[in-house]
Amino acid sequence: MKRRDFLASSVVAGAGLGITGLPAASENFSDDDSTQQADTRKILLAGGGFGTTFIKYLAELTGKTRPKICYLPTANGESESGIIRWYEMCAPLNVEPSVQRTFISSYSMDRSWEDVLLSVDGIVASGGNTLNQQAIWRAQGIDEVLRKAWDRGIVLGGASAGSLCWFEEGTTDSRPQEVTVVKGLEFLRGSHSPHYDAEAARRPTYHRMILSGELQPGYACYNDAGIYFVDNEVRRVVKTREDAKVFHVSVAGGQIVERELPAEMIR
Repeated sequence: MKRRDFLASSVVAGAGLGITGLPAASENFSDDDSTQQADTRKILLAGGGFGTTFIKYLAELTGKTRPKICYLPTANGESESGIIRWYEMCAPLNVEPSVQRTFISSYSMDRSWEDVLLSVDGIVASGGNTLNQQAIWRAQGIDEVLRKAWDRGIVLGGASAGSLCWFEEGTTDSRPQEVTVVKGLEFLRGSHSPHYDAEAARRPTYHRMILSGELQPGYACYNDAGIYFVDNEVRRVVKTREDAKVFHVSVAGGQIVERELPAEMIR
């Protein structure tokens, strides 16, 4: 499907969704290049599986011929296998990949967080433990630098902990025994549930927490499906697997309302 056709169909489909609390994304779809160029604060996220195709799309969103894309593996404890996998996923693409560790010393790192993170075109946060990720970022002041990056038009992204981190709050398996609430950086309003199809506890827990008011309404993503946000509005819903889905989840009349958002296949 061509982008113009997709946009037209999305407007029609979106108009019939009747989603409470969902930004009027259809009003912001445009084929006008000048509108696209005016976009600044961009986040591309997925429920899980932020692989080569998602990285490619994020790279395109930067508008650069060969963008610099930095990987922040804080949430997975800077797993060496994860870092190797990052470079493998970037290898087919025309990007300059890099990795920024947070377990550093003054002797091994002679640049500030701002020097590093504000000099790239895109930043991808890893999956892993969101609670630990947030604690480290705040202790190091990386949270404030990431907000500056977002404000300056550096494209942010990630899946799992790397998608959850950008929202006000969401569901996490970062604590022992059960899925609980975690607070994020609050760039995106509302809540988020990643791995909506891949982990049995995610869907019922998300429903229960939204119904009780413990969580705000928000967005739930299957693995291999995600959302491109401009500021706080849904600009595009995408997937890399045919049966992958994205939902907006809210409450109406004391009942959970789960509405599927039409997603476009990207390759």
